[in-house]
Amino acid sequence: MPDTPYDLAVIGAGPGGYVAAIRASQLGMRTLLINKYEALGGTCLNVGCIPSKALLHSSHLYTQTRVGLGEHGISTGKATFDLQTMQKHKEKTVTALTGGIDFLTKKNRIEVITGSARLDKAGAIRMLDGKKKGSAINARSILLALGSKPVLLPDAIVPSALMDERRVLTSTGALDLPSVPKRLCVIGAGVIGLELGSVWARLGSEVIVLDRLDHLAGLDEDTSKAFQKTLEAQGLVFRLATDLLSVAANKEEIAIKVRPHGSKEETFRTSHALVAVGRKPATQNCGLEDAGVQCDAQGFVAIDEHFRTTREGVFAIGDCVRGAMLAHKAEEEGVAAVEALAGHRTLVDYATIAGVIYTEPEVATVGLSEREAKEQGVAYKIGKFPFSANARARTSGTGEGFAKLLFDERDMRLVGAQILGAEAGTLVQELVAIMAYRGTAEDIVQICHPHPTLNEVLREAAMQGLGRAIHI
Repeated sequence: MPDTPYDLAVIGAGPGGYVAAIRASQLGMRTLLINKYEALGGTCLNVGCIPSKALLHSSHLYTQTRVGLGEHGISTGKATFDLQTMQKHKEKTVTALTGGIDFLTKKNRIEVITGSARLDKAGAIRMLDGKKKGSAINARSILLALGSKPVLLPDAIVPSALMDERRVLTSTGALDLPSVPKRLCVIGAGVIGLELGSVWARLGSEVIVLDRLDHLAGLDEDTSKAFQKTLEAQGLVFRLATDLLSVAANKEEIAIKVRPHGSKEETFRTSHALVAVGRKPATQNCGLEDAGVQCDAQGFVAIDEHFRTTREGVFAIGDCVRGAMLAHKAEEEGVAAVEALAGHRTLVDYATIAGVIYTEPEVATVGLSEREAKEQGVAYKIGKFPFSANARARTSGTGEGFAKLLFDERDMRLVGAQILGAEAGTLVQELVAIMAYRGTAEDIVQICHPHPTLNEVLREAAMQGLGRAIHI
């Protein structure tokens, strides 16, 4: 390559991209970070994980004030909320965190260019807009951290002309509504749909969740049923095992035509509709084919175990490659990719990457589900313990849910877990650590857990798996 002022150019400044750039700079690489948005942080920080968690927390505090404090003897009068103030808190949070990333890039001497980019046949980066529009950038290595975008349904089902982000929304529009929808149909019972559906249900919207599957968010049957029951108690209505046939709209309302499995077509009306049927890699119009970077039929970049693509010197990580679309997975891959580039031995243990649904209560999963264990022919034992039998959960009024641990029957090694309950996203990390070191049920039991803590649920679940539970 002719002029190579950079050792590494990273395209995409989401969690995978900016973390990779920082690690590359720490390893002595002259690093360029190309970001198509004005603010750093990608989808996760700007229109995804972080703003949704801000609204989830604000709406949870409102619900707690309205209906959750009475049993503790606390009275506040009639609770009200100001949506604009909630939105301002969300925006303030995002601004603070994006500013923090900007500080980190400067601290680590990373050059940042704002604008869209694509690769050319020679392997150079071409800037399509921004201050560097039309310029070519060369680097010894290029890391693609292109991220993902919402999957849209075919025009025959949801016409693209209706996707105005005001009444028919993607997750981006659902985070920025100026008022509470009277009625919201959430199309898709995955993580995004359940989290955003929860936000608006808490604030007074009638929320209907529609999905062609008969269970929630890829969970085991028992976890899904318990989770659904909990969300129904919070006001969400579920129409699972139901096919979406069409979405139409006039000035007053949106018509949703569906066919429940084994039944006849029917139509119901709503004021807003959120299309949350998943995300896909944002690899279109990036010049990948011209540059010799191979993608599969779904648009994911093909890589080897060292994150190398089919074009020499070009690597890829995060949502644009196969695997769970999670910010922490992208971060792990970003660090591993640049360390491999620097000649270090690296490993991403995908089996121990947890997923969390930030509803109330939370749901956290890691490793194999019971369904996956059956499909893979893994003989297993289950250890299960309810939060209702945990002292800390009882004192705090968070007794819903359970921890369910899966152990390989041969040696009782922990191979998977699903937690439905308070602070599940924090609790699961203990199990991640156990799995990372190939720990067993006995290892969990032998660790003395402080009392009273929610973590005791995990120890009791392991004891139940061994046939010696004490508190059930």
